[in-house]
Amino acid sequence: VLDIVTKQGTIELKGDKRFASAGDDGIIFLWNAQTGEKLFELHGHTHKITAIAPFSSSAASEEKKYLILTASADRTVIVWDCTSGRQVQKVSCFHSTVKCLTVLQRLDVWLSGGSDLCVWNRKLDLLCKTSHITDAGISALVELPKNCVAAAVGKELIIFRLITSDDGSEGWNVLEVKRLVDHQDNILSLVSVNDLTFVTGSHVGELIVWDALDWTKQASECNFWDSSVHPDVQPEIKLSQSPNETSVQHLTSDEECVFAAVGKGIYVYNLQMKRVIACQRTAHESSVLHIEKLPNRQLISCSEDGSVRIWELREKQQLPAEPVPTGFFNMWGFGRANKQANQAAKKMQENTPVYFLELVGDLIGHSSAVQMFLYFGELGLATCSADHLIILWKDGERESRLRSLTLFQKLAQNGDLQVKF
Repeated sequence: VLDIVTKQGTIELKGDKRFASAGDDGIIFLWNAQTGEKLFELHGHTHKITAIAPFSSSAASEEKKYLILTASADRTVIVWDCTSGRQVQKVSCFHSTVKCLTVLQRLDVWLSGGSDLCVWNRKLDLLCKTSHITDAGISALVELPKNCVAAAVGKELIIFRLITSDDGSEGWNVLEVKRLVDHQDNILSLVSVNDLTFVTGSHVGELIVWDALDWTKQASECNFWDSSVHPDVQPEIKLSQSPNETSVQHLTSDEECVFAAVGKGIYVYNLQMKRVIACQRTAHESSVLHIEKLPNRQLISCSEDGSVRIWELREKQQLPAEPVPTGFFNMWGFGRANKQANQAAKKMQENTPVYFLELVGDLIGHSSAVQMFLYFGELGLATCSADHLIILWKDGERESRLRSLTLFQKLAQNGDLQVKF
């Protein structure tokens, strides 16, 4: 169906049963998530798609429109109407490839990140931009409170503040307010947890938790591959450590945990405990490219090896701790303080749950790297791969029940359904 699909290659249109996919052939497809039907084929770019984002109208007076923004290596950005499949507008004034797009619904503007950061309104008027930042360009953007955004530029994290205008046209400005240089290598993943916290991950396996208000480092983890830090995992004997095996390729989160795709493994980092509470160091045979949290404590991950797997976060049943022997000194009261410490440690151990990730599903269908996927709840799962395929997966039990219900309804309408007592 497609040429090689990029990591930015699929987006869900919120509140709708459709999604968009894009690839290195520069073509965008719109799909029906329920039936798998191809709705539109959008032509307008001449090079590969580098970023894609939903861009729905927000004005209460306007009729609800489902739009998408697409950026390409041809140095253009196009707005598409998902209802008609037509091109709405095209911007061609960029000096470099736009690598990321972010829509700030609250401010009713959108941002493009390349060698500079640009701020646009919904009419595609350029409101303001930064000076040239770097030839490497901005690789990721995330919205922060107080009209700020965080931009990943190589190993640096740059905080920008948007100065808004009352009349919506003039007086906009974007200011650099801080540079965070805590990472030792390029930042590959960036995710907002809530209004107070965001998280970054780097090429050498560093995960840093940041305060979203004052941009200070709250916690960090950089020992994902160290078996001594995760004793529940069987250690592996290796002569050397490949950089790809420690790279944080993707991050997602809920209010309690950050879920990290690190090398071939997946890790669950608890924000309150500030530590990894569960992991699968070899979740796939090759690098994990995308990971998402599902309801009911489940995760889905996909890999370069073409596999898609479903995991469930479960709590281990702990055996009761053995009683602490009294010993000679405790007979005379000399060990009372030590006994109290042992009881406190025992109570802490009992109150600290231990978790593990169990494989509960393996989706076999792709023959090459699965770049990413979208989960649609009851409608199923859509995966895109370098094998030129997009596969729509369904819950077999649910689909069987629906088919049976449809069959019984047809039989009842035709009068062929007879109930005997």
